Amino acid sequence: MSFAELLTQEQVQQIHDASLEILEEVGLKVRYEPARDIFAKHGCLVDGERVKLPREIVEKYRKMVPPTFTFYARDPKFDKTIPRDSPVIVTASSAPDIIDPVTGQERRAESGDIARIAHLINELPGYDMFSISTLADDAPADQFTISRLYPALKYCLKPIRATTTDHKDTLSMMRMAYIVAGGEEAYKEHPFLTHHYCPTVSPLSMDNLSTENVMYFAAEGLPVYPTIVPNAGLTSPMSMAGTLAQGNAEFLATAVLMQMVKEGTPTIYATLATVADMRSGAYTSGAIECGMLHMAFAQMSRFYNVPCGGYIGLTNAKINDAQSGYETGMSGMGGVLGGMDMFNIGGLIDALKTFDFAKAVIDDEVAQMMKRVKHGISFGPDDLALDLIKQVGPGGSFIVAKHTISRMKTEAVMTKLADRDARTAWVKKGSMDIQARAMKRVKEIMTTHTDSLLSPEIEGKLRAEFPGMVSGELKPIE
Repeated sequence: MSFAELLTQEQVQQIHDASLEILEEVGLKVRYEPARDIFAKHGCLVDGERVKLPREIVEKYRKMVPPTFTFYARDPKFDKTIPRDSPVIVTASSAPDIIDPVTGQERRAESGDIARIAHLINELPGYDMFSISTLADDAPADQFTISRLYPALKYCLKPIRATTTDHKDTLSMMRMAYIVAGGEEAYKEHPFLTHHYCPTVSPLSMDNLSTENVMYFAAEGLPVYPTIVPNAGLTSPMSMAGTLAQGNAEFLATAVLMQMVKEGTPTIYATLATVADMRSGAYTSGAIECGMLHMAFAQMSRFYNVPCGGYIGLTNAKINDAQSGYETGMSGMGGVLGGMDMFNIGGLIDALKTFDFAKAVIDDEVAQMMKRVKHGISFGPDDLALDLIKQVGPGGSFIVAKHTISRMKTEAVMTKLADRDARTAWVKKGSMDIQARAMKRVKEIMTTHTDSLLSPEIEGKLRAEFPGMVSGELKPIE
């Protein structure tokens, strides 16, 4: 498949050159001292917390980033490598709130909600990875991350993307992963967690905790990648070109640091770039400009021969209405045509603040359509069907042809939620809108294959290691 190009090749080069100039003349504020030491050791200029990266240093180390990235799963059949297996569809993550699937009201998310969501993502075919969708308001104070990870592992065999707060939190997460895998060595042979952080905080700063974690996982040889989050008008220039230049510099700085820690460390050119609504300062994750910026960053990733992805296909809508549909669809399609490899797209509304079960199921169908687009149009020996066209001739019908029958279930996406019936049939079935049809599907999934995916032995070891841990049980939706 060839990709749509929003930028000319000259503009791609302009952004690259501008980014090198930013890193060399402006540099970054790097708060984490060991990171400053690494930069200094490899030829960068360090003055207090300010680090400037000479362009020859950037060029040397950015070329070490591998061209592929693999997401490993507990069940290897779910392993995905980008760009080969793209588009990889991932849930959007870490929403504090949830639309209660019984009352329909917004509330704080808890660990039991994560259990339900993990099972949902495990069963929906359009999703390739579970990035833990919500926080857990019921987590004990010292078990914030494991209270989210435990129910995810209990009900999902696909790759799981996780993040942590401080390094102590990170080590707790890894102890849980090692127990589930059957030991540290077994886990490292097939690491089923992908770690994610935002160490570079726009504009041009590196924080302490996220930078420490990225460096730790890079040194350990475990899957990790950073995301850049410039917000035009607030944390980056209001012009999209300026945001692209600054955001690209921020990606390069983090990618270079990872290579300095361990050469050949795989990473992803991952983005969540937006243009602020300057009437209110609103975070516009559903704006078309968000889609445009991701398309442009995808071009930059191809310039560097690095896989790419990000938070795209999102919405500012508060319910599953027309706004939710067109914001998700327009930027999601832009990302596919622009050549993105990974999409954090599923389940969140209200600018990443709230998870909605119906939205997650709707996004699964959107994901299947996106994958169909990426698959493209086949031009095999019989696909032009010239002999058949000649045989049927003017005024004939193709409906009973073997050519039709052999392709009727594969050539087009067989939608389950999008209604294609005549109005009379739709009325006879209850006149349900997309929200109602999606929630019906959610409730069906919550009654099938709901057993824990962790053995009683593993459960016992986890309980012994983490006393007082949340139950993580999947409760049916009454």
